[in-house]
Amino acid sequence: MTATSDRPATTLRPSKRSRHVALMLAGAAVLTLAACEDDKVDAQAFPDLDSCLAAAQTDGLWFSADDCRTQFAAAAQEHLETAPRYESRELCEQEHGVGACGADPAAGEAGAQQGGGFSFMPLLMGYMMGSMLARGGGVFSQPMVRSPGGYSTPSGNQSFASNAGTGKVPAATFNRAPSTIGKPPMSQAQVAQRGGFGASATSRTGGARSSGG
Repeated sequence: MTATSDRPATTLRPSKRSRHVALMLAGAAVLTLAACEDDKVDAQAFPDLDSCLAAAQTDGLWFSADDCRTQFAAAAQEHLETAPRYESRELCEQEHGVGACGADPAAGEAGAQQGGGFSFMPLLMGYMMGSMLARGGGVFSQPMVRSPGGYSTPSGNQSFASNAGTGKVPAATFNRAPSTIGKPPMSQAQVAQRGGFGASATSRTGGARSSGG
């Protein structure tokens, strides 16, 4: 499966070092979706930009400091456009954890104009970069938010135990989720009907799910 995105891609450069950091993105929870081994790509997650910049100097195998900056900006923008939105802070924190939500910065603009009203969304808790060397080259990213199982991409279709470390993830992890900006926030009844964040991500966002190999 080929990951598609309209986010900026950065050119890969030769690896500086031959070892991987001994951390794994997914711990006991591993990935919530199965994927064929040959459909997985190298990925590394960071809780913030500074940690990525530090890794680029010491352990960067396929990304540079410029990649860190470019993809952090891309992930922040994607988070703003695609993160789930809720009608109250309490409902958001019910799904993402106490202190892990904030007011929707776009609610006063596109939200009000398109009938979305005031809403709350999970905070950006880091970002993941992936190497698409086998898929035409370039580095892509995804924002990460808190989820019941640890951390997740905004669509909720994949969960990780940590927002720091390296690992292999399905290429579909870097598919862009449909936009939620300006749309009506989810109500308590809607969240309950879907079984909570991530339980029915496909029906909520139309996000792709990987198939087992």
